[in-house]
Amino acid sequence: MRKRPTAAGAALLTVCALTCSLIGPVVAAPDQATDGGRTGRATVATATDSITHEENERVPEGARWTQHYFPSSDGSQTELHADVLLPEKLPAGAKVPVILSAGAYFGHSGEMEAEEDRAGPSERFRDLIDGIGLFDEGYAFVMVGTRGFGGSTGCLDLGGPGDQADVKAAIDWSAQQSWSTGAVGMYGKSFDAYTGLLGNNVKHDALKAVVAQEPMWDLYQQLHSHGVPRPNSVQLPTSYNRIAGLPQLPDEGKRYRTNAAYEKKHPECLALNSFGPSIGDPEDPYWKDRSPARKAKGTATPLLFTQGTAETNTLPVGMEEFLDNHRGPKRAWIGPWDHVRGNERTHDGKLAMGRANWFKETLSFFDEHLKGIDPKGRFPNYAVQDNLGNWRAEKSWPTENRSVNLRLGNGSYMDSGAGSQPTFPEQEAGPDAASFIVWSGPLETATRVTGTPRVTMVAKGEGNVMVKLYDVGADGNAVAFDERVSRLDRDLLDIDLKSTDWTLRAGHRLAVEIGSVRTGDWLDTPSKQKIRISGARLHLPLDNPAEDIATGGDRAPWLDAFMQINAAKLKPGPAAFSVPSVGARR
Repeated sequence: MRKRPTAAGAALLTVCALTCSLIGPVVAAPDQATDGGRTGRATVATATDSITHEENERVPEGARWTQHYFPSSDGSQTELHADVLLPEKLPAGAKVPVILSAGAYFGHSGEMEAEEDRAGPSERFRDLIDGIGLFDEGYAFVMVGTRGFGGSTGCLDLGGPGDQADVKAAIDWSAQQSWSTGAVGMYGKSFDAYTGLLGNNVKHDALKAVVAQEPMWDLYQQLHSHGVPRPNSVQLPTSYNRIAGLPQLPDEGKRYRTNAAYEKKHPECLALNSFGPSIGDPEDPYWKDRSPARKAKGTATPLLFTQGTAETNTLPVGMEEFLDNHRGPKRAWIGPWDHVRGNERTHDGKLAMGRANWFKETLSFFDEHLKGIDPKGRFPNYAVQDNLGNWRAEKSWPTENRSVNLRLGNGSYMDSGAGSQPTFPEQEAGPDAASFIVWSGPLETATRVTGTPRVTMVAKGEGNVMVKLYDVGADGNAVAFDERVSRLDRDLLDIDLKSTDWTLRAGHRLAVEIGSVRTGDWLDTPSKQKIRISGARLHLPLDNPAEDIATGGDRAPWLDAFMQINAAKLKPGPAAFSVPSVGARR
């Protein structure tokens, strides 16, 4: 029996990738496979011989599958592979718009590991196909392996110039086919949401819409923070090296198998892919090439996206920069969930984002921009859920009533790192404490921190610094809701935290911890030196929850886990600053 893809297989990263080795190739087989000799009919598609579900169960019902090859757009002789699914009963000469996904996960043998025993198109987005009745609605679905993956040649490039050329070529090819209307939309989650942002930045006339769930907005900020790496900087290239080396299936065609084995003749591909993400300098050309946020200036492709503010994988970093640079229509779901899809459910059947009708909105979005059909329902530009579980509708995001610049003053700490048994802030005191905390007074009214907080300071000493924001109740029960870290490689620091949408209740206090990197997801090397901080300031964009316009949705289930994971017990200190009340929007 063929294994079905697991939820874990759909994730961007896997921790076990650090220790897993590449799997060797399977034995080659004839180019045209049959169904075990029972009927003698081919079950693997070619460019001219299509296959239906009745002939190969991996083909979705109502579709015809063909396979195609075409060159990338950069003149590198990279050959890309595409699986095409057309409506099974599409009349001769008829044309349909195209939904395109491009990335690493469309190899026939599996997404993250070899989990199939028969060649066929990837089931990565079978939920989309079934959820909107894609073929009944008159769309084609095209899955393109970017260079290095599946049946495509070339060295994997993780969003670099090669991937950008591949995305452009995939849009070109999809728009030019005889069965295509020339209108292309992109769809993806995680890495293939990242390639959707790359598609936006190509500024291709044929690309009419992008749907991107939990994308990477800026690869450097995803893997590093101001010179301090995350474990993902190692895990990510290791995972993709593994995917690029997955074994292929016995019934694949010769061309597919030959292309898939490209890395075996070019071992430099995996070495280069491992090296790039380890570069610490954010101004290195490697990172400048891989920032959709930075390169989105003046782009206008209509965009529908989701972003978890409580993400542990593709973080909400670089998002606000992208939104500022992008000038086209935007719609979004933003809220406190982890790395999930808009339609995904928890084990007990709850919607993982807490909001229904993801596919209804997706279909309406594609219909509007690829077919020119007016939306059948009303959807807010932005549907946003805060930490209280409340959903609201916004015309744009972030929408702030007031921006404040709060004085945090001076302090010092010992850059001691976490060690084997890290202490918590409330247990520390004295000159050798690993951090210091600056407190606000109790808030007079409920106030929301929305968008991207920023901290500036002057730092003396060598080592690292972590900035954390806490929401603290009157009883000292606290939740750390934002954090970011930095190397102390210059005196004046300007640290953007993660984008957030967090409501502080009346009577709660905001606490800012500044100190050594002792918690979170970082590869830290402490200096064991004394660090002195002066002139620290916190820039906060603030919103008034009293002005919220409610929209439908339930509390995201992940929110409770996030609150528990990031809980702390703090002893409130004297107030050093006030978070002012916010009035009506200007």
